Amino acid sequence: MHPLKQNRPLRRIVLASAVTASGLVMLLALKPHTAPEVASAPQVVSSPAPSGSASGKAVAGTKTVTGETAQTRWGPVQVKITVTNGKITDVTAVQSPSDNPRDQEINSYALPQLKSEALAAQSAKIDTVSGATYTSDGYRQSLQSALDSAGL
Repeated sequence: MHPLKQNRPLRRIVLASAVTASGLVMLLALKPHTAPEVASAPQVVSSPAPSGSASGKAVAGTKTVTGETAQTRWGPVQVKITVTNGKITDVTAVQSPSDNPRDQEINSYALPQLKSEALAAQSAKIDTVSGATYTSDGYRQSLQSALDSAGL
């Protein structure tokens, strides 16, 4: 008969407790990918407005706004937008997770998709890129911050 199948409940209890304790220690030993940082304040840079008047929400001229840094599980994400005459004309990722090759691989396909979505939507209401959920969420947060600072 196998030793664990014998009528020795104390041995089973000790073994189960040891396995549970070691699993708990391993779980508590997990550390986040990066340490959280304090979000930076949005920066607004404006260029002189061309002559003529703007109607509605559209603002004449070109304005560059950097959104707040969004902390994600894998690192910070921050975007900078360029607004011309009230329309988003460019979106650039200032910061994105890049600590390891996998982060770089994900961002190589996710950031261009997020940029094209933002330019098409002209808002932060963009779809999440499959496989880059955390980056997409951070991108949306920083983009919304930049849009708010730009007054859009």
